[in-house]
Amino acid sequence: MKPILEMKGIDKSFNGIPVLQKIDFSLGEGQVVALVGGNGAGKSTLMKILTGVYARDSGRILLNGKSVNFSSYADANRYGLRMIFQELSLVPTLAVYENIFLNNEIRKGFTLDKNKMIAQTNELLESLGMRFSPNVITAGLDVGYQQMTEIAKALSAKAKILVLDEPTASLSDSEVKVLFETIRNLKTQGVSMVYISHRMNEILEISDQVTILKDGKVVADESAKNLTVADMVSHMLGGSAEKRFAWTPRKNPPTTEDMLVVQELKINGLDTPISFNVKKGEVVGIAGLMGSGRTEILETLFGIRQYTAGKIAVDGEEVKIKNVSDAVNAGIALVPEDRRTQGLVLTHTVKHNAILPVLNRIKSWVMIDEKRADAIVNEKVSELNVKTDSIHKTISLLSGGNQQKVVLGKWLSSEPKILLLDEPTAGIDIGAKGEITDIIRNFADTGNSVIMVSSELVEMMAVCDRIIILCDGKITGEYTRENIADITEEVLQNAIQG
Repeated sequence: MKPILEMKGIDKSFNGIPVLQKIDFSLGEGQVVALVGGNGAGKSTLMKILTGVYARDSGRILLNGKSVNFSSYADANRYGLRMIFQELSLVPTLAVYENIFLNNEIRKGFTLDKNKMIAQTNELLESLGMRFSPNVITAGLDVGYQQMTEIAKALSAKAKILVLDEPTASLSDSEVKVLFETIRNLKTQGVSMVYISHRMNEILEISDQVTILKDGKVVADESAKNLTVADMVSHMLGGSAEKRFAWTPRKNPPTTEDMLVVQELKINGLDTPISFNVKKGEVVGIAGLMGSGRTEILETLFGIRQYTAGKIAVDGEEVKIKNVSDAVNAGIALVPEDRRTQGLVLTHTVKHNAILPVLNRIKSWVMIDEKRADAIVNEKVSELNVKTDSIHKTISLLSGGNQQKVVLGKWLSSEPKILLLDEPTAGIDIGAKGEITDIIRNFADTGNSVIMVSSELVEMMAVCDRIIILCDGKITGEYTRENIADITEEVLQNAIQG
């Protein structure tokens, strides 16, 4: 396939440290190329060079065979390159058509041509297979449709190359299907796409070509049809990493004692009362589609959502959980689904985020004991292998995997008995996923209990002693360790879909 975009011999260093070394990358017209790699592999830096955010130290960028230089992101936009970021850039209070033409409005004389913008927005949405009104307020759309609006916005500016950064991280299974159908439609229109994701199965499903980076170098550039998930993991981390995602016998198996008992719990938002138990030292997975009630159960146990009937017992004692403080006092901690909006204060430092749940323990009178706080945070940073040059670094500057380890660490510092995990590996690289899997195993091996909600069924099968199946707010079955090993991801998918 004749390339529409070529990056040849790209080098980039920061403070004398090489980040990219002689990178070659190409993209054909109407082609989807996945860019894959762990934290620090160089994916973000390469794409920032492509979109004009960073200047390259050496190498060339060619569009349709002609050498180009981008001095800014706006400059790259003028050449038809657009990046769809994981954190969408839409204004939620504006209508869809207003977002699409923001800073690029169509005018009729001195006034805005609202009718023309609405008509063109409607044409764009129809070309993407979307059936919602251009006049709807963007905040009222599901995340998947907001993503489509972002893509429509790029296409309205005549974009021919899209860079999609973790486009499915916040989407439901049905929304992912819509997105993939949109990507396939765009390919037929000649739009080329760079697809960045940590979800290996998705990469193989939607991509034509896969380029894998490791330590700033290209280690593989293969047709997607010639690769397996195991191949990609091996290129990124080495074959030994695969064992992290296979079941290994627990050092300390679960006991026969209950750590958590939930009896006939009537949860706001679910029609059927929920009952289940978790043993001491047990890791229990809850598998179900988005909207099945997975998150609602965890939020109720953590006091975010209210229950109207039923009982909760922790370590043999009934507890009343009316708010988050009640849950924390009962020994329950929650790592939420969206770490950036629910788990962290992005403008604060690693240290200030990490000490939030333990402020009462480290206060000296009304002041924070800074030495004690530093000791607690440094211990967790070391224990969980959080990659940061300082605990005083703003946490938004860390990678997704390291941010997630800080969220885990801050709650582990509170010494909980029960750890609730809602999509704990969403949007992080394969290496960090393996580290978080080890953290879960180690936590349970000390006699504590874990409830894990995840869309990554392979990871769930690797770490869970038992998996509960949830459909439409009802528990419809479960798999124990004895039969988990004999089932496939396909069997679990069929079970959660009812």
